[in-house]
Amino acid sequence: MRIRTLPSGPEVRCAIHTDRRIPPTGIGDLAGWCKGSLAAYAFLSAVQAHAAEAPADANVPQLDATTVSPSRYETSIWETPAAVHVVGPEAFDAGLGVNLSDGLGSVPGVQVQNRQNYAQDLQIIMRGFGARSTFGVRGLRLYVDDIPATMPDGQGQTSHIDLASLERIETLNGPFSALYGNASGGVIRVYTAAGEAPPSVSFGAAGGSNDAFRLNLKAQGARDSAHGLQDYVLGATHFETAGYRDHSRARRDLANMRLGFVLPDDSTLKLVGNWVDVRALDPLGLTREQYENDPWQAPLAEQYNTRKTVRQGQLGLVWDKSLNADNRLRLMAYGGQRDTLQYLSVPPAPQQNNPGHAGGVIDLGRRYGGAELRLTSVQQWLGRDAIVVAGLAYDHMVDDRRGYENFVVENGVTRLGVRGALRRDERNTVQSLDPYLNVSWWLTPRWTLDLGLRHSTVRFSATDHYVAPGNVDDSGQTRFSAWSPSAALRWQATGDTQLYISAGRGFETPTTTELAYRPDGSPGLNWDLQPSRSTHWEIGAKQRTPGGGLATIAAFRIDTRDEIVNAGSSNGRSSFRNAARTRRTGVELAWSQPFARHALLQMAYTWMRAEFRGSTPGLAFGHRLPGVPQQSAYASVAWAPERGWQAAADLLYQGNIEVNDANSDAAGAYALLGLRAGYVWDWQDWEWNAFVRLDNVLDKNHVGSVIVNDANQRFFEPAPGRQWVVGIGGTWRF
Repeated sequence: MRIRTLPSGPEVRCAIHTDRRIPPTGIGDLAGWCKGSLAAYAFLSAVQAHAAEAPADANVPQLDATTVSPSRYETSIWETPAAVHVVGPEAFDAGLGVNLSDGLGSVPGVQVQNRQNYAQDLQIIMRGFGARSTFGVRGLRLYVDDIPATMPDGQGQTSHIDLASLERIETLNGPFSALYGNASGGVIRVYTAAGEAPPSVSFGAAGGSNDAFRLNLKAQGARDSAHGLQDYVLGATHFETAGYRDHSRARRDLANMRLGFVLPDDSTLKLVGNWVDVRALDPLGLTREQYENDPWQAPLAEQYNTRKTVRQGQLGLVWDKSLNADNRLRLMAYGGQRDTLQYLSVPPAPQQNNPGHAGGVIDLGRRYGGAELRLTSVQQWLGRDAIVVAGLAYDHMVDDRRGYENFVVENGVTRLGVRGALRRDERNTVQSLDPYLNVSWWLTPRWTLDLGLRHSTVRFSATDHYVAPGNVDDSGQTRFSAWSPSAALRWQATGDTQLYISAGRGFETPTTTELAYRPDGSPGLNWDLQPSRSTHWEIGAKQRTPGGGLATIAAFRIDTRDEIVNAGSSNGRSSFRNAARTRRTGVELAWSQPFARHALLQMAYTWMRAEFRGSTPGLAFGHRLPGVPQQSAYASVAWAPERGWQAAADLLYQGNIEVNDANSDAAGAYALLGLRAGYVWDWQDWEWNAFVRLDNVLDKNHVGSVIVNDANQRFFEPAPGRQWVVGIGGTWRF
């Protein structure tokens, strides 16, 4: 993890005030929270046992000194009253370096399921949010260099993230995530490293199992001048693989740019841009019998030649201006286009027999953009420091969605996996407008109160251009709005111990993809689907440990009504409905500890019970939410001096995952061992590094992810056995 100096002056932790009464808790719940608080304090006290308290002004490098921005203002992990964690670029160095799943295993409360399917992207789950997604990311907010990677309707993608240029990844769980508005069950923020002197060019190459190959190039640098271009980073990555399973070959090309400027008025401007081209075959899921007999097979995918092509390009800018010593203005603006062409495995008969069927080929052209204006002000309230952040965010997207049959009939012969007749032609528009106000107020030197409020308005509209006999006009519009309040109280119990409690309310609208199909199969958009609303509680503690380590624990409870759940998935197409109520309760623990000068120990554990509550047809009370593991754990030890030999070992455990609402089947638990070794050396003007990595060393059979509620019971997406990667890279500084 990269250590950075904390910004001068008071640092900010912002949360949101609630103007509604807290729902009463029963005696059992109260007792549980009290026990959780005592357990948290006991755990952290045990970690710190026999350690002398460090002086308040001790200048000792610490892991928690890394700056983060959970409340839209830079602060430290230590002083943030929330479950926030940071992952540095070293987590992705020894590997293929193309998947977030390679480096986020150390974050409690976060599971990144690698589908081994680049046509559907990763499945990211944070405290159970995102588990329903059959492709892309749902229920979470993603940002890349402060530019939203989540659309205003709540669906996001990770394919344009350039891990070769990474500085850090921040993750945020709990009530604080409500600060980000719609679909913020959790937040992931990715940052490209700023250029620095001396300038350099670098390359990296890696290859491994399944004919996987990655090549990346990067140029970076910084200028010492008062105005104009200050720093730059330019990167490009090519990746390809034959895939672990049959019919899973993929190729991805990516370019990324970050430019930093100082303007004549001494304001700063960050210009970021990226482009990605993905072409991937889709192996689809397997039934239990298929998985156990031959996990490599993809018979239906080969029959229909299921595949996906994605091309996306976007530009964004972030402008910062100090108005005076106490006030700062920021403007963010961005725009882009994403074109997707996907071939599904929908049989011809349903398309031929139903005039309202949308076909088996999705052709989606998306244009999107937005802007955010924010003012940060340092003030004095009753003689105490306070920082106020006020802002207004606007986002929009326009989808031109066409559907075609995935077959043609020529001379009485049906050819599958080709584009046929037009069956759908509509334009979907989504707009969101979010004013917000956050306050961080130092009540005393040891007590801090964070308050705030955000109001989100999301408008959906659809214009149907394909109206035919049996296919009615599906045009329509709807509007969702909600207040998202939260609050946090932090107490610095000692120089090395922080305790906090927080609460918040969030909401999540359905995405345009989730509105696209009705559960009963009838034509038209699913306008009956409503947004979900959730109430979050969290109590936590953070403990500095000798040698610059940090231990954290967080206990949480999340009650959700009208949760959006999967009503069924069939042949690559999913429909959704609302559940009456769900509940998530859990505990997250993490410990990062440097030792022996160049060594680092990391441990993380998550226990969570996510279950249906209330009464909804087909959703039994007490059944677990499908797609959500009840337990996960991670441990690693690494030896990483700047030069010479490096080595590491890691162990990842994940509990079983239910595959459907009935809990009739599950993907089994597994534990995976990984080993890596490398060597770093200098030669002339170059710094060189070479590495080798083994994953799943013990060759365990396991399921990487599941397709929730698949109507044909093709729930399982198998993961590979033992895998290897070797790589080499070099950097020339001039």
